[in-house]
Amino acid sequence: MHDEITSRTRREIPAVNKVLEALGEYDVPRPLIIDLIRRELKSQRGRRNISSAEGIVGRVRHALGLLRRSRLQMVINGTGIIIHTNLGRAPLSPEAAETLRQIASSYANLEQNLSTGTRGDRAAYLEYALALLCRAESATVVNNCAAALVLIARHFVQNKPEIVISRGEMVQIGGGFRIGDILQSTGATLREVGATNKTTLSDYADGITRQTGFILKVHRSNFFMEGFVASPSTEELAALASKKRIPFVEDLGSGAVMPTETLGLSDHEPTPAEAIKNGADLVCFSGDKLFGGPQAGIIVGKKRLVTALKREPFFRALRCDKLALAALQATVDLHLHQSTSEIPTLALLQTTKDELRGRAAAMLMRLRGLPLQVTIGRGSASVGGGSMARSTISSVTLDIVPENCSVNEFAAHLRASSPPVIGYIANKTLKLDVRTIFSSQDDVVVDAIRTASAIPRRT
Repeated sequence: MHDEITSRTRREIPAVNKVLEALGEYDVPRPLIIDLIRRELKSQRGRRNISSAEGIVGRVRHALGLLRRSRLQMVINGTGIIIHTNLGRAPLSPEAAETLRQIASSYANLEQNLSTGTRGDRAAYLEYALALLCRAESATVVNNCAAALVLIARHFVQNKPEIVISRGEMVQIGGGFRIGDILQSTGATLREVGATNKTTLSDYADGITRQTGFILKVHRSNFFMEGFVASPSTEELAALASKKRIPFVEDLGSGAVMPTETLGLSDHEPTPAEAIKNGADLVCFSGDKLFGGPQAGIIVGKKRLVTALKREPFFRALRCDKLALAALQATVDLHLHQSTSEIPTLALLQTTKDELRGRAAAMLMRLRGLPLQVTIGRGSASVGGGSMARSTISSVTLDIVPENCSVNEFAAHLRASSPPVIGYIANKTLKLDVRTIFSSQDDVVVDAIRTASAIPRRT
């Protein structure tokens, strides 16, 4: 096929052959390279000043570099943001990665009952384990937390279209999406109650009508409010919903299933088990944040309600594939084994400053003699991923001021390394936070800094 495309293109545009020869070998599929060449040659047509052959080759080579860097690939996170949405959120545990390798490269009993030899329930083990972990009657999984909320809303508003929600919880999440817009996309009508900073139980009670499908409480995981602020507790809202005989749903978002105080964080993040204990009928949260697994929307709660959600035709459009289920299953097992030190997100939160300082000092020793000013600095890491916006963790950084280029240029050189190394710039200094760099990556980071420092200054 590649030869056919190449032959046809060469007949159409003879110049493609010369450009291909000048480019040399690239680890990009040949049809992509040819398409970029054709686009560049097409852009030259009609120009008053046509670029030289060298100029065309240079422009195609630049376009190829941009295309290659847009590939999904491993990067080294030196930003100090542990759950970094731009960098794929929670890294998976070795156990989850090994389970993925086995399941991805072979067949699996995704919907096969190995006891009877007939078709079985999808994710039966995972749902049982999740329910046990969250101390709920039942559980299921969809492809992310927004999908979980959409599924819940679509189910409950079919006959009663109103959702009661506090104005102070009309949250905007990543990518510019807003909770209100997501809910309204299901055909729901929002009954916003209370004020931005203060909502009382009576506000919720007054907002309930015969058309109320359910009460929704959204945890403010990606921001916080202080001062003259108040809102009813989960327990109070659950009691009100029970009295009015309507469901009560809590969206926890961040997915903490263990006390965050034990991770060295100053704030307490509510857990699904706490919400269930306090009376929530359904709770949804993300799998790829503080839970430490793959992207998923986890729903736990009353068995009759979870069963009803799984019967919804829309459920099929939101379900996870075998790879997400496999990685999530391995992560749940680690939580149940209480092996949280094996979950990278939680392990990074618990790394001591002494360990970080020791690693930074070892890297610093190996960077001496380069045209760089490198020192060990103080950092302030954050949880990230729209979780625990108020909590920060003291950290240690490698602070780099290059001598042969600007800080921005040096940061770009590191991003162009293989694998890319990503830090942040503060006070005209490139900072690499050691907390979010795995110890196994220290040598790679040192090599990348050495290579970047050897790039000649632009004239």
